[in-house]
Amino acid sequence: MPDISTTMIKQLRQRTGAGVMDCKSALAEANGNEDEAVKIIQKKGLAKVVKRAGAIATEGAIHAYVHPGSRLGVLVEVNCQTDFVGRGEDFKAFVELVGMQIASMNPLFVRREEITQPERNERRELFAAQVREEQEKSGKKRPENVVDKIVDGKLEKWINEVCLVEQASVLDNEKTIGQLADDLSVKTGEKISIRRFVRYELGEGFQEKKADLASEVAEVLSQ
Repeated sequence: MPDISTTMIKQLRQRTGAGVMDCKSALAEANGNEDEAVKIIQKKGLAKVVKRAGAIATEGAIHAYVHPGSRLGVLVEVNCQTDFVGRGEDFKAFVELVGMQIASMNPLFVRREEITQPERNERRELFAAQVREEQEKSGKKRPENVVDKIVDGKLEKWINEVCLVEQASVLDNEKTIGQLADDLSVKTGEKISIRRFVRYELGEGFQEKKADLASEVAEVLSQ
């Protein structure tokens, strides 16, 4: 068993918020490697959260984020399992970050499970058409199995970009919003879940309405 010093335990506690014995046990399991110990604590912490996940996460907050300039706003619901955690500063900071993320990165879904199969099929067809166009321009035809892999890669990249929990945080590019939610779940001991959001942008949709109105007027005049 590696020699686990008090300093090592203290540093790990500061990074994870875990108890003394949990930190000592994780460091021992990781042979004194602090980064590996962090991963061990997170995995065990998430396992505990999963066990408690039967409790319905109906507490939390509906948060309104308005971007500076007041041209862009977000309403987002983030849930936890107790009012105590919902009133905590860590939870409030996470909710604020989520609002900022939605405003900045304009996701279309919270998580990939919300993307319907018709939407996936439509996107695949678009990417396949792009690959065919690229082949025509270059004059190089790829085998069908290679094309499928390229399309799969493009689809996966698109999902990462449009699903909120899979986007890299605007404040911490090394972690996704989903990973930050998991970190908070470990820290609080409760399931933290982003349920839904709406994003508003000033003037959004006006151009389409004008176009529709013009079409309606033209149709009336032609009668």
